[in-house]
Amino acid sequence: MRDIFDEIQKLKREKNAVILAHNYQIPEIQDAADYVGDSLGLAQQAAKTNADIIVFCGVHFMAETASIISPDKKVLIPDLEAGCSLASSISVEQLKQWKKENPNAVVVSYVNTTAEVKAESDYCCTSSNAVKIVESIPKEKDILFLPDKFLGQYVQTITKREMKIWDGSCHVHEKVGDNLFEDNMKLHPDAEFLIHPECGCSSSCLLKSAETFADNMNEVSRYEMNESSVWDNMSEHYKNIHVFSTSGMINYARKSSSDEFVIATEVGLLHRLKKEGPDKNFYPASENTICEYMKLITPEKLLNTLINEKFLVKVSEELAEKAKLPIERMLNII
Repeated sequence: MRDIFDEIQKLKREKNAVILAHNYQIPEIQDAADYVGDSLGLAQQAAKTNADIIVFCGVHFMAETASIISPDKKVLIPDLEAGCSLASSISVEQLKQWKKENPNAVVVSYVNTTAEVKAESDYCCTSSNAVKIVESIPKEKDILFLPDKFLGQYVQTITKREMKIWDGSCHVHEKVGDNLFEDNMKLHPDAEFLIHPECGCSSSCLLKSAETFADNMNEVSRYEMNESSVWDNMSEHYKNIHVFSTSGMINYARKSSSDEFVIATEVGLLHRLKKEGPDKNFYPASENTICEYMKLITPEKLLNTLINEKFLVKVSEELAEKAKLPIERMLNII
């Protein structure tokens, strides 16, 4: 493995390539990367890199986003089969029909979508800035939020905005439901719970808690999902529950004085959490929260991509032009 890693680093330097890896990648890929982060962080890195080649160790829509942002770069993905069940839950034809049924609505698309869907959207968002994106839209405007229903319901509760929400979900996060949540509270009563808003449990007990809290708030609009927690002043039962993007989880765990955390998102994040907090204990909400698409990329495939400069992900100029505006709006609202 060391020989493969050394060769990857050598080729990267020779070809002026940068390796971007998502938090859900296997540990070996994270360790080989120049930057590891969530969808927003990876998009920001793709936008500012001086590299000639971007090797994207994530899923296909992420590589597409990099191609849209940096059309002059060669964007490669080590496995073309690395897809996304959430991105596949809505097609551009379905979105066009939905827009036709709601002609005056503003379309907010989660970044976990295809380039075609982004091109039909007004805004893109990530889990770390979805609340701010929705808050930035005039209150008299109707909103179509897609494709993740759990994130949409969460954002709707926090912002108090009525939205039409697409019935899509991540096949990994939707499994993290009430039973897992309650079981983990019994197993780890002193732990802090860091929960991704795509999780199934975010639409039940967590949302009820958010409603209780929001009803007593004078202003929720200043809430920043990636830096603070809407749960901080809740009842004793919920005081240790925090809803964050993956980058928000990392930032919170780094600063927290707690030494136990239950992590409700894809298990790949635990590698980075443990690296940054070696003296802390991190438990997955479930050992089965595994995205098989994220795990397709291996060091051998990464090396092959660098040697042969494949597989290329290139969004057409016409499509990229349409998709660029909603992505830029996403990047401008942090």
